[in-house]
Amino acid sequence: SSSSSSSSSSSSSSSSSTEEPSSLLQTRYCEIYKRYEDCNQSHLLKFYADLTNDEKRSLLNQLESIPIEKIDTLFQSAQNNAHCVKSDDIQPFRGAVGDVGKVRSETNAWEVGLEAVRLGKVAAVTLAGGQGTRLGFAGPKGKYVLPQFSSSLFGIVAQRIVRLKSIASSSEGESCVRLPWYIMTSPLNDAETRQFFRSNSYFGLDEEDVVFFEQGTLPCLDFEGKVLLKTKSEVAEAPDGNGGIWTQMKNDNLTADMRKRGVDYLHIFSIDNALVRPADPTFVGYCINESADCGNKVLWKSNALEKVGVIAEIHGRPQIVEYSDMSQSLCEKVDENGKLLFGAGNICNHFFTVDFVENMIMPSVEAASLYHIAKKKISCVDISTGVDIKATENNGIKLETFIFDVFPLSEKMAVLNVNRDEEFAPVKNAPDADVDSPYTARKMISDLAKKYAIAAGYVLTGDVQSDECEISPSTSYSGEGIDGNGKSLVCPFRM
Repeated sequence: SSSSSSSSSSSSSSSSSTEEPSSLLQTRYCEIYKRYEDCNQSHLLKFYADLTNDEKRSLLNQLESIPIEKIDTLFQSAQNNAHCVKSDDIQPFRGAVGDVGKVRSETNAWEVGLEAVRLGKVAAVTLAGGQGTRLGFAGPKGKYVLPQFSSSLFGIVAQRIVRLKSIASSSEGESCVRLPWYIMTSPLNDAETRQFFRSNSYFGLDEEDVVFFEQGTLPCLDFEGKVLLKTKSEVAEAPDGNGGIWTQMKNDNLTADMRKRGVDYLHIFSIDNALVRPADPTFVGYCINESADCGNKVLWKSNALEKVGVIAEIHGRPQIVEYSDMSQSLCEKVDENGKLLFGAGNICNHFFTVDFVENMIMPSVEAASLYHIAKKKISCVDISTGVDIKATENNGIKLETFIFDVFPLSEKMAVLNVNRDEEFAPVKNAPDADVDSPYTARKMISDLAKKYAIAAGYVLTGDVQSDECEISPSTSYSGEGIDGNGKSLVCPFRM
């Protein structure tokens, strides 16, 4: 509304129509300048006098919304966090560690999880604030379609949810299973993501069961903790990391919405895994059977020096430890069976009870200790000269939190080790990259489709090496629902 009123006032020749807004603007400027001066950040208003009224309003609105009084505390704490992990403090995780093969064959985890889904007690939560920049794609990463495939990453998850609801319904003859899907966007992609879902009719899901919420941002800083200007009229800001989910859930009162829907369990995962199983009954049921407040689905490291964070304990509390914080000798430690002691690689695939989120995470959500420093190239304005700087090397920092920073709050954590070829096809890097690219993900999806088809009794013919075989997630959630009965199936196939 301020932009529309400013355009009308600027076109008016009457001085009286501009006097009051200008005086209000000046009052706001003085109040905000005082706030920022008290925090040693008044340099952000250095170019204020050079701005148009619209630019002044825009800058003041942004400065008003930034919790500037907290920024120095976050910066100092993040600096301290960068040096706090000592190798001697890192111990193997002592909680429940299940292997998915045994859990499926020897326990009733699938049935327990499916019953929770059928009763509407499970919600899927997707971290989808990222853009497809590294994929060479302009837009939300979730809109990306793998080469030669039919569905976007959002579509793949949606179809799996539709299929899982169908499985849960038929198990007890229920007519309509409710499985809410919460999607965390970012200011960069929120509007485009919502429009994408509208234009795709929510992929067959009920609109009221798809809930969007927007990740927060924090100002970018220089190495001394000074906030950077992106332009003379805009502060440089960046999303606050996937751990910002907790702040946003608190701000948007999402747990109340979950309670109203009868949700007790959350399955949280990133959008960039093309083989993710949303609201996975095996994982959910395993965590319920273990009475876990928090769960982590992992892949055991392929070798001791694989560069991935692992679940461990520090001072007796579960925690993800980054590979850069571990010595080679620690990484190579094995148990009496020769299995890596620090092998449980984190893949951003988590279980939480709503009780745990409400009672443990929410009261701790403002804790400055959860922030980390990420050094980045940040385009900004040189405060001394007013000249734009196009960064070619790291010149500043972004303050980030990670979703797993809350693991130490857990009283009973469960870990489930799953199969890489069935559950983890990351889509992170450019199409020509050797790992974690759209083409490596496509191959994994195709290989799994062939594996499912053979297990269902099909005889594969044609180009059996094809990377373009696909079983739609709406046809099969995890290999069920297909019957070959000795028939031949020509590769590449779509089912």
